[in-house]
Amino acid sequence: MAEIKRRNSRRINVGGVPIGGGAPVTVQSMCTTDTRDVEATVRQVNALAAAGCDIARLAVLDMDAAKAVKAIKERTDIPIVADIHFDHRLALECIKSGADKIRINPGNIGGRDNVRAVADAAGEKGVPIRIGVNGGSLEKDLLEKYGHPTAEALCESALRHASLLEDCDFHDIAISIKSSSVPLMVEAYRKIAALTDYPLHLGVTEAGTEYTGIVKSSVGIGALLLDGIGDTIRVSLTADPVREVKAGIELLKALDMKKGPRLTSCPTCGRCQVENMIDIAGRVSRRLEGVDKDIHVAVMGCVVNGPGEAREADVGFACGKGSALLFRKGEVLRKVDIDDAVEELFKEIDAM
Repeated sequence: MAEIKRRNSRRINVGGVPIGGGAPVTVQSMCTTDTRDVEATVRQVNALAAAGCDIARLAVLDMDAAKAVKAIKERTDIPIVADIHFDHRLALECIKSGADKIRINPGNIGGRDNVRAVADAAGEKGVPIRIGVNGGSLEKDLLEKYGHPTAEALCESALRHASLLEDCDFHDIAISIKSSSVPLMVEAYRKIAALTDYPLHLGVTEAGTEYTGIVKSSVGIGALLLDGIGDTIRVSLTADPVREVKAGIELLKALDMKKGPRLTSCPTCGRCQVENMIDIAGRVSRRLEGVDKDIHVAVMGCVVNGPGEAREADVGFACGKGSALLFRKGEVLRKVDIDDAVEELFKEIDAM
């Protein structure tokens, strides 16, 4: 695969995790817990981290939630982003409590004095601010100007918010301009990428349930990443946030932007000589979740494409009637019974 030429963006640091400036694209998710419930939130953040999440975001709805950030930080290891709307005092408390990044729109937290207070506190602690513009919450004057959410409206909103921080000599900024419309989201990010060098957080907002959301997110986020646009991502799903993380990781692996096991498996068709090919591929996929190796695995079900795909993989097998040929690095290792193929495959993986 041709190397993707990444957009040049400035770098920010989120609790030791670099974003932008050529750093690897990171995967984010957002907790579904009540942030005031420290125990539940800690459990979920740690579950996200175990799944491979790089950065976790928490909703901060009131001062009790803001104060809970300190206790949550003490018991978790990945950077924490505090998601705040309207009340600048919550941002100040979260910065004091150790949040690694703030998600806030400076234009809706009051006057310039409030913006200055947040910018000064964040600057003093080295806490970046993400400006998050969504198609569903554009300012009234922009809706009147453009008639409805457009790429131009989203960009104008984001740059308007950024200018308020820039006026306070604060430039440690990331921007997201999400929409539930994939074409609009892609158009907006392409426009903003040409207008600023701030790092960009990619996502299709309100993307839907797991199946639909993964499809929409893969199209939108994937198209932009192939353009070299994007520094950190969230696959937004109406599902367990751990599923968001797994989907985000797989998306990056599909683009060769993240290391780890990658599975090529037969889609099945009338040529397939194995009745339970779907089950076999599912078993391999589940077991690969526990493998911490940068390997390409192929599980194929017929003799047409199977041998070629298996040979191109690091390890794999191609099935025939009742048996499978086991490959490693392009060489046939041995013929195995179909019922033993998965175990024999993982013996080779373990030995690599």
